[in-house]
Amino acid sequence: MNLEQLLVATQPLDVVGSMTMAISGLACDSRKVQAGTLFFALPGAKVDGFDYLPQAVQAGAVAVVAERLPDVCVEGVCYVKVANARQAMAAIAAAYYGHPTAKVPVIGVTGTNGKTTTTYLLESIFKQAGFSPAVFGTIECRFGDVQYEAAITTPESLDLLQMMAEFLQKGADVLILEVSSHALEQHRVDGIEFNAAVFTNLTQDHLDYHETFERYFASKRRLFTELLGEGIAVINRDDTWGADLLQENPQWIAFGLDDRADVYPLHVTVGRDQIDATFTSPQGDVVIKSGMIGDFNVYNLLGAVATAQQLGIGNAAISKGITQAPQVPGRVEKVKNDKNVLALVDYSHTPGALDQALKTLSKLQPKRLLTLVGCGGDRDKGKRPMMAAAAVKYSDLAIFTSDNPRTEDPLEILVQMKSGAVAAGSQELDMTQAADADGFIVIPDRREAIEFACMLAHSGDMLLVAGKGHENYQIVGTKKNHFDDREELDRVLNGANNSEALPSETGDDRHV
Repeated sequence: MNLEQLLVATQPLDVVGSMTMAISGLACDSRKVQAGTLFFALPGAKVDGFDYLPQAVQAGAVAVVAERLPDVCVEGVCYVKVANARQAMAAIAAAYYGHPTAKVPVIGVTGTNGKTTTTYLLESIFKQAGFSPAVFGTIECRFGDVQYEAAITTPESLDLLQMMAEFLQKGADVLILEVSSHALEQHRVDGIEFNAAVFTNLTQDHLDYHETFERYFASKRRLFTELLGEGIAVINRDDTWGADLLQENPQWIAFGLDDRADVYPLHVTVGRDQIDATFTSPQGDVVIKSGMIGDFNVYNLLGAVATAQQLGIGNAAISKGITQAPQVPGRVEKVKNDKNVLALVDYSHTPGALDQALKTLSKLQPKRLLTLVGCGGDRDKGKRPMMAAAAVKYSDLAIFTSDNPRTEDPLEILVQMKSGAVAAGSQELDMTQAADADGFIVIPDRREAIEFACMLAHSGDMLLVAGKGHENYQIVGTKKNHFDDREELDRVLNGANNSEALPSETGDDRHV
């Protein structure tokens, strides 16, 4: 497309150079620039794309969009100054790829917890109704046999819109995406025309970035008040922030556990192996039989049912779609074993998610509930004591270990977790006491911690390995090592051969 045509989508503050050249590609990474590319110089927390203008131009960029102009402009290159480079990129990418989201229903799911599960449920429901949905989320971006690994929950607008255009060309007719607070704050979904938006909940996470709950909520709220337009909103009214959000528009749909909501359960049974329920709504009753477990998943089911109904899907297709929905990777995922231990891997990496997961498991009255959990480095430090407090509140034994320490000292992270457990009234045990006493122990090496937990677990016990879920890596320093909680549990509980994962990833046998 011609650059001048593309710039109609935004409002340049200044332009230096000719706008008549053809644009053959878009990039916000100078390493992906080819001849004829329009390069977006995005400001970042650690790296500023403006610093890579020389590399982009040398690689063949014929135009640049940035929030400031360089001191020296290269002849033959058009420099476009804008107020917000990410907003401009979203608008231009939407135009370049032919406004792909204007052609099909688009559903955005936001909230602290439950986004991935809700998208999986919606995908299964829409497939049952005869649609061909594409999904963009934390685990992957996928349609049919095409899968792209997800580096972050919501990609940059340029990458997202390019994938959407590709999937539509391959036959997708519904787009379902997880929308993170970072993506909303950074305008990564600004070029998307949403038909429906779901709000799951808001609990502590990402306060290292947003600083306050109010700012965190403001970023989520933006999906509904700025981007949704006249579309459908489906909101968890049992969440305090969700109840506030519902005040924005009386036409928005509420789901919850009682009849104050538009969609709620007439009855619900959460068992060790499944959820059985009947949900009622203005569109009639829906019989629910789901292989998921957990009270928190009742909310995910309610949100998915309400959204599908609002988009015209019949109750029979909804019911069957839920029954046939696959296990969501790393979301209360069972690891089968012959020890009769209910071994679960879950992505619960926030205090609210861990609290809800353990609260549900404790209701199932296991002989003993063992929880293994850590906290990621270079992330919200305030949630670490809260995570530990949630773990000891419900568990007979909590095992604190490393998650993805990144560039932080894993032992410092564990010290912060210990403070929360002690403040909650729990006592630290040594490994010889762990089989009989209640409390917590600290084992910094995650592989060693999993092995120890499996050794302690006996028939009738439950073992929750929390925090990393579907992740098949552990980040230590800046290095990403292969590590999968599910593989580790399978290896120890069932004697599976996982030679690739055997060497220690943390190499940390220090004491906390």
